[in-house]
Amino acid sequence: MGQDTILRVDGIAKNFGGLEVLRNITFNIKKGERIGVIGPNGAGKTTFYNLIAGDLSPTKGRIYFWDKEITRLPNYKRVKRGIVRTFQKNNLLTELTVLDNLMLVLQRKSGLGKIWFKSRNKKGYPKLYEEAYELLEMWDLETQSNKIVSSLSYGEQRQIEILLGIATDPEILLLDEPTAGMSQAETNYIVDLLYKLPKDLTLMIIEHDLEVVFGLSERMLVLHNGVVLAEGKAEEVRNDPKVNEIYIGQGES
Repeated sequence: MGQDTILRVDGIAKNFGGLEVLRNITFNIKKGERIGVIGPNGAGKTTFYNLIAGDLSPTKGRIYFWDKEITRLPNYKRVKRGIVRTFQKNNLLTELTVLDNLMLVLQRKSGLGKIWFKSRNKKGYPKLYEEAYELLEMWDLETQSNKIVSSLSYGEQRQIEILLGIATDPEILLLDEPTAGMSQAETNYIVDLLYKLPKDLTLMIIEHDLEVVFGLSERMLVLHNGVVLAEGKAEEVRNDPKVNEIYIGQGES
């Protein structure tokens, strides 16, 4: 494996009883790459993410992060190593404010998770608050900081969830349909946000909006019936006859 290869999946498969969802998936990702993951519904995209994030263990095969095997490593330990994901459905504490959600992430990252049960204020933890406000300002969300998450629109909540993923300082960020259910304006905001991410941050993006995913990705992985249908540079995959016939030409359902 090359020195710049951050993630390698080697022949992974996943069965649920007699149902084979993924089989013999082999794929390498280099540090800082932007990878789009596409395929029809039921192709195995989310299961693939679950295996990388540690939410599931593969039936066969191995997974390596910086050349160290993590196949059986649980998800919380992968987060500590820098593999972070977002979900198709928001995973926020909706009765807390945006700032409180962000502070919980920053506290955990800083090893101060238990201070939630103590008196917490700017005077006692100035660095945490400073980091939180810097992140909110960086992504133009400072006006949302004191709003209860449940009062925000779906698109705004998606923005906050991506912000929380970024706040963990990941090495790999796995985005699962980041623009699903958004208006065009909200989609444009997310796309602009993702363009601004540090170039050394590795991104994997599952996305039904082909214009978005092809615009953001340098390389594409196409899954179909649990196997790799195509893989390569975005423009090569866009022009692949198999992909057009089986996936792009039919559109997403």
